[in-house]
Amino acid sequence: MSKKEISAASFTDTKPHYNILDGLRGVAALTVVCFHLFEAFATSHLDQKINHGYLAVDFFFILSGFVVGYAYDDRWSTMTAKDFLKRRFIRMHPMVVIGAVIGAVMFYFQGCSAWDVSGVSVSMLLTATLLNALLIPTTPGSEIRGVGEMYPLNGPSWSLFFEYIGNFLYAFYLRKLSTKALSLLVVLAGLGLATFAIWGTYGDICVGFSITGENMTGGSLRLLFSFPAGLLLSRLFRPANVKGGFWISGLCIVVLSAMPRIGGSENLWQNGLYDAVCVILIFPALVYLGASAKPANHLTTRLCKFLGDISYPLYMVHYPFIYLYYAWVKNESLTFGQSLPGAAGLVIGSLVLAYLCLKLYDEPLRKFLTKYLLRKQ
Repeated sequence: MSKKEISAASFTDTKPHYNILDGLRGVAALTVVCFHLFEAFATSHLDQKINHGYLAVDFFFILSGFVVGYAYDDRWSTMTAKDFLKRRFIRMHPMVVIGAVIGAVMFYFQGCSAWDVSGVSVSMLLTATLLNALLIPTTPGSEIRGVGEMYPLNGPSWSLFFEYIGNFLYAFYLRKLSTKALSLLVVLAGLGLATFAIWGTYGDICVGFSITGENMTGGSLRLLFSFPAGLLLSRLFRPANVKGGFWISGLCIVVLSAMPRIGGSENLWQNGLYDAVCVILIFPALVYLGASAKPANHLTTRLCKFLGDISYPLYMVHYPFIYLYYAWVKNESLTFGQSLPGAAGLVIGSLVLAYLCLKLYDEPLRKFLTKYLLRKQ
């Protein structure tokens, strides 16, 4: 693979990423944006449109485990845990910071009946910005928006909190497990996740964003299955001859995310079963297909590279504008049709902002940090 084919998501490492997996990460990020858009019109999880968009996080965790295993499993004879964690910090944290800053800049424009921003002092906002930038979670009742999020300036930061935990577990524990022991962990975590999804309070696994008992339990189970499952898949992976892998897997992600709520309020277990099947069975299969396939043509290669490059920035910058959109819809009592121009502007604007953040901030800062933090390597 030529140097030009290495995605911007991986320039701190020596191995190229799988192009198709980069593209699928971008598809999943777009489903997250659409899922969040429809939060403005939902009264609960039961009537949320793009109903299962939250499952993209589990897909991200599986992808992360697979890529980390592929990139680092054979490098521990020359790399320490400190070296690894530096690399992951360089990869992940610049966008955590810019997401917090964008959230702080937008905060006072997001007032609505669901949260009152007028009573939040500048000092409180600055404290919240610092906590979010450092990925220090806040507890319900103490965060400034008042809706119970770990990170009230940029809600999706919660998954980076768990992503860091996954990377620490890998550096100090998971990488040392035999394939048999890792398989046992994946099976046990999968059983735990299925139990939570099917017999839990919500009938889904849209949890992890708040410091509450069920959120922390569910968020931990989501990580403890998906990240090790991706790592196990990277160890066992033997590519098959797959054609059209990007389009097949990408379409599956879209369809699975858009699936309406299953079972209603009377049969919550049915939706929990759907979530469990998607995460435990289907998503690993999609990662396998994506890793086995190669781009069919130059256009697909370029599309996958673009989607892969902007996937993480898009995920980390769009949500402050979701708060703004939500407030606008609620304050003006708009239907989705009435708000459609704003929704389209949000998606397009988030894509543009993600690309600008990538090129003008994320890539330059990662290169700077790589130079000074990894200078001995």
